[in-house]
Amino acid sequence: MTHRVALHTRVKPGKEAEYERVHAVIPGELDAALRESGVRSWRIWRDGLDLFHVLEVDDYPAMRRALAGHPANVPWQARMAELLDVEDDYSGTDSGLSLVWELP
Repeated sequence: MTHRVALHTRVKPGKEAEYERVHAVIPGELDAALRESGVRSWRIWRDGLDLFHVLEVDDYPAMRRALAGHPANVPWQARMAELLDVEDDYSGTDSGLSLVWELP
């Protein structure tokens, strides 16, 4: 069963264009790692500095565990740490945003 997870992050002021440029082409090895860890889709929207992510993934906590030390993800997260207000070190028990309402 695929689950939908929403996330909110913030890009550092002045890094908006660079964030979008870096995301224009995701490295092939990262794409493969995401898919191997159960990610079916990942979309990101930007409103000013705010980034809104929606993932469809088999098991979000398992995906985070699989990617925490993955050789394709570690350099990507280091690059993202340069662009985001809060670095994601893949520790803890992040579960995404809580769903408030959905049109059935």
